[in-house]
Amino acid sequence: MLTVTDNAREVVQDLAQQAGVPAEGGLRIAQSAGQPGNFELALVPSPQPEDQVVDEAGSTHVFVEKEAATALDSLTLDTDPGASGPGFVLTPQA
Repeated sequence: MLTVTDNAREVVQDLAQQAGVPAEGGLRIAQSAGQPGNFELALVPSPQPEDQVVDEAGSTHVFVEKEAATALDSLTLDTDPGASGPGFVLTPQA
């Protein structure tokens, strides 16, 4: 299952609060349409029925689309320190 670092969790929480996402909402990761191997990240008010809830710590959540779950199974969601704004990276789990 995808893991989420504390840094990424804090950024998700900050972004969700700024966007007014409800408590049951969070960051959703889904396969990018038409671009295999790429993922789309979006703040959503709630998960889709078949989404995998991978992080429920704190006041925000991270959801993974069913079709993306296998591809993300051995990865970690972290922040990108080189990004000029909020950015995320997926890295292999240690």
